[in-house]
Amino acid sequence: MRIEVTIAKTTVLPAGALDALAGELTRRINSTYPDRNGAVSVRYATSNNLSVIGGAKDEKERITEILQETWESADDWFITD
Repeated sequence: MRIEVTIAKTTVLPAGALDALAGELTRRINSTYPDRNGAVSVRYATSNNLSVIGGAKDEKERITEILQETWESADDWFITD
């Protein structure tokens, strides 16, 4: 399963946020789906989007929830220097 998250270029994020988000999403998704080690990529694009390639519809819904939870809890896991 491959997960691609795109974030609108107009969204201002701190330095290192994309890599940190990719790492946290990978950790959370792999703990939910340990037998489906998925590659997670996060990058800037023209709009916000989530693509789940090679996953069932219910898996995409759960990954959407995980992404939402991860984004909302950024204060807990994203540490800026």
